Amino acid sequence: MKIVAVTSCPSGVAHTYMSAESLELSAEKMGVTIKVETQGSSGIENKLTVKEIEEADCVIITNDVEIRESQRFKGKKVVKMSVSEIIKKSDTLIKKLQTMFE
Repeated sequence: MKIVAVTSCPSGVAHTYMSAESLELSAEKMGVTIKVETQGSSGIENKLTVKEIEEADCVIITNDVEIRESQRFKGKKVVKMSVSEIIKKSDTLIKKLQTMFE
């Protein structure tokens, strides 16, 4: 299973990176491939490529503000959660997605 994700919070600092780390740790623990793009105060980092998006089974968007370039995900299965929610529930979300796509 392949997942791509975008994280962004209002200040674009701590919670953006905390939610990215939470997703990466949960995915690694469960044997899921994930790439997380962060949209923080320093702009877009670890930007997702067109190929990565195309190959992904699902897109996770964790944001408390509008993300940049959201049109890239048109036609993909998108799951949206708040940044604070994903920090607490990333394991649960990854497990649920695994059952949906495997």
